[in-house]
Parts: sequence; structure tokens; C-alpha cells
Amino acid sequence: MQTHIATTPFGRRPMSLAMFAAQKKAADIPEGKVADKWQVYRDLCEGKSVVGVSDRSLAILAALLSFYPDSDLSEENGLVVFPSNKQLALRAHGMSDTTLRRHLAALVECGLIIRRDSPNGKRYARKSRAGGLEEAFGFSLAPMLARADEFARAAESVRAEIEALKRLRERITLLRRDIGKLIEVALEEAMPGDWGGLWRRYRTVVEAIPRRAVIIDLAPIANELAAIREEIDMLLDSHMKTQNPAGIESHTGRQQSNSNTNSPIEFEPASEKSMGKVEPTGRTAVPPNAYPLGLVLKACPEILDYAIDGIANWRDFMATAAQVRGYLGISPSAYADALEIMGQETASIVIACILGRAQEINSAGGYLRALTEKAGVGEFTVGPMLMAALRANAEPVRRAG
Repeated sequence: MQTHIATTPFGRRPMSLAMFAAQKKAADIPEGKVADKWQVYRDLCEGKSVVGVSDRSLAILAALLSFYPDSDLSEENGLVVFPSNKQLALRAHGMSDTTLRRHLAALVECGLIIRRDSPNGKRYARKSRAGGLEEAFGFSLAPMLARADEFARAAESVRAEIEALKRLRERITLLRRDIGKLIEVALEEAMPGDWGGLWRRYRTVVEAIPRRAVIIDLAPIANELAAIREEIDMLLDSHMKTQNPAGIESHTGRQQSNSNTNSPIEFEPASEKSMGKVEPTGRTAVPPNAYPLGLVLKACPEILDYAIDGIANWRDFMATAAQVRGYLGISPSAYADALEIMGQETASIVIACILGRAQEINSAGGYLRALTEKAGVGEFTVGPMLMAALRANAEPVRRAG
């Protein structure tokens, strides 16, 4: 059977050098080459991003392949299919004629099929006297056979990239988990180090992760997280080498004496200035976002009882704290002042801490006003208050052990 192709399209369809190059490439098929048509199609589907073909165009290609009678593409069996647009549209799930023509043109442009137009532009086959096909006019699938190896390589490269992206995402997930939990335990144990700075760096990197990322986007993010993790390891190793059991015991004793959790606290709005020594402020001021939400909830678990749908993020935490403010009898004006001076996150943490000590504080509103006044002159930070609450909630566990 004759397998040559017409070099120019019928009617007003334009010819291009790209089409001519595709025709020449399809003509250079090694003698005897055979390829499973559906395996070639599957490779093409996987490597479509490399080849540059759309899903809808691939649907039309699948319909064209379904008109090829054999499972293997080969020159010996012919490579031209000649369905009418109506038949092709039916096998393409009822695609409209306009859309069908557009995607056929896209397949030709990508060099996946070649038009072999008859003199009058119709698609048909001429049979020989023996009953076999002598010549056919329609769409040649020769490029599918000629480029089968290329499509296999494209599919393999895409699979390799997907696997590399998966492994990179796994690495980032593990680094994020390690960094978050190690910083949390460092803050819980009051280890020396710029944990607030490391947490801010970590959040900056994490917030820069795009929703749909590729390897080129994630590789520098993974490297930055690895650098942060290495710094954390160095700080933890240094602490482990220099820690002194006797020093730890005495340090713990000092912390427990400062928390003063057993003495009742009474405050009235009229005596706000006498409240200045409620919480120690010996540590460096750390913004509230330096503390993981999990650590805050561990220090102030009582606030979870007031969250209807639970607390999954800072927004839930702050909304719940705003409700708790009313339950504690804190006036709107005292709450507004705290928000203005401390910021919403810090004010919410303070309210959660007050809730945990509600039995010891007679006037939650006066207590909040006192802390707000101290915060306004730089004499109050939420860190010591939060750590005191964390130690208070951990004490029963330690005694039970």
C-alpha cells in the first residue's frame, strides 16, 4: 500500500514550514518499526506538558486512533484514517463541529497528525481489485509512530519530575513539623536563644510557599527551612552540652516562685497603678506570633471549652477570646484599650491567661487595665505570663509522674 503524503492542504488551509518539517520527520520511519497505539497515546498523555498539547486535543486524537483497525501502528498496515467529522464528533462524546475543527488543527500544528487531503478535500479510501485498501485520504498517524520514542522519553521525564516534586514536598513537610515542635519545646523549657526570631523566619518562609508550586519554587524554600533546622539543632546541642542538673533545679525553683499561682489576686479599677508588679518582665519582649498556637493552647487549655467549633488557627483563637471577654465581665472599653495598646493577638493571649486564673482574680477588667497600662510604657510582655501559665498547667502532670 502506498504511504506517501500530500505536502499541501486542500482549499484555503495555509501551508507552513512547521507542517512541512513534520511531514519530513514522519516520512523517516525506520523500516519495520511497530508501536502499540494505545501505549504511544498513554505516553503522550503523560508527557503532554512537554509536547504542548491540550486535554481536548488528546480526546480528538483518541477518537482518531479508535478508527485505526489494528492495535499496532505500522507502515505495513497503513497509517491513514478517514472518518467523517460526524463520526469523529460522535466518538468524541458529541463535540461540536467548530470545536472539533479547532482541535484537529491543533493536532496538525503540534505535529501529531498530518492531513492527507484528497483532490476534492473529501476523506475516503480507494480499494484495489483484490479488496484491500489501495489509497486513503484523511489523517495520517505516521507522526505517532515516528515520534513514539520521543513521547516515551517525555512521559518518563514528567514522571521523574512528579516523583522529585513529591519527595521535595515530603522533605518540606518533615522540616516544618520538626521546626515547629522543636521551637515549641524550646519555649516550653525556657531554653536560651532567639526562638522568637527563628519562629518569625520560619513563618516568613512558610507563608511564601505558593499553592501550586513546582520544583524551581520549592527548592530554595526547602534549603531555607533546612538552614533554620540546622540553627535549631545547634542551639539545642549547645544547651544540652552546657546544661547543669543543679542549675536546672535552682532555675526551675526561681521560675515557680515568680509565677505566684497560689496567692489570690484582687484588683479594682480605682487602684490600677498598684497593680504594676503582677507579672515579671525580666525577659526580652517577644511578639505574640513568636509563640506557636499549640503552645498557647497548652498553657491556656480552658479557652477550648468556650470554642464552639474548636480552635484551628489564630483567627479562631482571637474570636473565642473576644467572647470570653464578656464572660469574664471585662468591659468593652477595657478590651478596646488592650487591643489598641497590646494588639489583638497579645490581648487574646492575656484574656486566655486571665481565664485560667479566674478563681484567683476578683476583677478581670481591672487586671486587664493594669496590664494594658504597663504595656503602654513598655513594662509588660506576654511571654512571662504565658510561661507561668504553662508551668502551672504542667505541675499536676509532673507530680503525678
